[in-house]
Amino acid sequence: MKGLLQRVRGARVEVAGQIVGAVDQGLLVLVAVEPGDTQANADKLVQKLLNYRVFSDAEGKMNLSLADVGGGLLLVSQFTLAADTKNGLRPSFTTAAPPALAEQLFDYLLVKAQQLHGTVASGRFGADMQVHLVNDGPVTFLLQT
Repeated sequence: MKGLLQRVRGARVEVAGQIVGAVDQGLLVLVAVEPGDTQANADKLVQKLLNYRVFSDAEGKMNLSLADVGGGLLLVSQFTLAADTKNGLRPSFTTAAPPALAEQLFDYLLVKAQQLHGTVASGRFGADMQVHLVNDGPVTFLLQT
């Protein structure tokens, strides 16, 4: 399971012109599920997302986590993040989980995050989404479990 974490000052997801998820300061995370991923992978990823230290402390060092600052978490399914781009000029998606498994594990990740953290929003699985964000820093990390 992959999560492309972006520290944001604000982010939102729209589907057909309607906002379906939004956060102020916090994290926007694009999530890809790969074949063989399990709920254990999702559990590890949610713990990393909530506790990864990407926010600045009083000295300006990245020493604080999302849990520490009480920021929002916006999760967006992004199967293209799992693409194999090693060969040729067209991505292969054989390294992405089948849609049914991906949706099941994304939903599990979302529920887990909602159980553990105050402000959690999401895009809509499988929808054509427009993602708007103000990347803070920019700070972006690829987390893998």
